[in-house]
Amino acid sequence: MKDSLLIVGGSGFIGSHLAIKSLDRGFKTTIVSFKEVTSEKKIKGISYIQSDISNLSELKQKLLKKDFHYVINLSGYIDHSSYLLGGSSVIDVHFDGVQNLLKVLDWSILKKFVQIGSSDEYGSHHAPQNEDMNELPISPYSFAKVASSKLLQMLHRTEDLPVVVFRLFLVYGNGQDRSRFIPQIIKGCLSGKNFPTSKGEQLRDFCHVEDITSGILDSLVINEVNGEIINLASGKPKSIREVIEIIQKLTNSGLPEFGEIAYRTGENMALYANVEKAKKLLNWGPKIKLQEGLNEAIKFYSSES
Repeated sequence: MKDSLLIVGGSGFIGSHLAIKSLDRGFKTTIVSFKEVTSEKKIKGISYIQSDISNLSELKQKLLKKDFHYVINLSGYIDHSSYLLGGSSVIDVHFDGVQNLLKVLDWSILKKFVQIGSSDEYGSHHAPQNEDMNELPISPYSFAKVASSKLLQMLHRTEDLPVVVFRLFLVYGNGQDRSRFIPQIIKGCLSGKNFPTSKGEQLRDFCHVEDITSGILDSLVINEVNGEIINLASGKPKSIREVIEIIQKLTNSGLPEFGEIAYRTGENMALYANVEKAKKLLNWGPKIKLQEGLNEAIKFYSSES
């Protein structure tokens, strides 16, 4: 009998890649998504449930009599709104969603709960950011991620919940929303027109989605990660400008206007990971080099044009 896997938020960019790979690894996979997934976007072999996980009664009804051995929580959305301008609801969606999942899951059969966190939890800490640093959330979004991580770690210590928290940095690859950084730059370069960017001095950590999903799925069967927070990233900093210039070179096109977009208030200018813990506990490391991954992404978005 196959182990059952629930991917919450599994219709998104990372979730879709996870779902495809989970089938290859023999899981019976179900996706919960906030919106109804259209038939053309459904993956063959995956079961789909539409539910708002911040609504406890609805979630109970949708997951009634459904048991899962593994859960990967990718729910929520990136939103850097201030507390008084929508940030309060961001906290509700992320933190309440985690609590509601814990209330409806059968812990007696649960082998692993994987929480997907964010590099934003490190706030203004100096790079490379490592898991022993105290969190310094700078927005309601990053606070909600920290609160979820602390709750899950407490439940591991006190009630033996088998949980691991992954902090992702900048994930990229085929199928990512066009509003994200790399798809925007690729589209800008392919257009052959001028497009505005920041000065590009920020150092960031880019890791391909296929490497990220491999690390997440590897963790499901490794007990040593239980209770841990682990960075999943390349560990190799690149400046935003350098990445833009690589895309320019690969597309042989593009007219970025560096300095036309101001840096975000409070933006950490160096955000890249120490990945020694992932190497030690998961025997994991990224395999896809940045230029290789960018070239693949360029082909993908070129075919969409």
